[in-house]
Amino acid sequence: MHFNKLIPALSVFDITRTKDFYATLGFKLEYERAEDKFAFMTFEDSQFMFEQIHDDGWNIGELEYPLGRGINFSITCDRVEELYRTIQKEQIEIYRELTRSSYLVNGIAIEQIEFLLQDPNGYLLRFTN
Repeated sequence: MHFNKLIPALSVFDITRTKDFYATLGFKLEYERAEDKFAFMTFEDSQFMFEQIHDDGWNIGELEYPLGRGINFSITCDRVEELYRTIQKEQIEIYRELTRSSYLVNGIAIEQIEFLLQDPNGYLLRFTN
């Protein structure tokens, strides 16, 4: 298996609830260490590690909902509109509705399609084309 050079490792409140949520979004469980309440999941070319919060973890301060304040994860998605419809069907709360924006990148106009949601831990996920 190829590992990206940057893989976010997220502390979570409940590993089972987190795995179920991300599986609903289409993430694949690559491997887990159940005894450590750890999971490694992928979505297309994105990779995430999740570990349930415990006293001897990597956390440097008090953790309370919403986790990840001040950060959002931009996740490229081949079929962002299809994923958006799936999320609506699953009745997952949407933080920011599907939007289309046009930006100039090196003098070329590109269209960006995106929406945002929060996972059960409060992490902000931005799915974009």
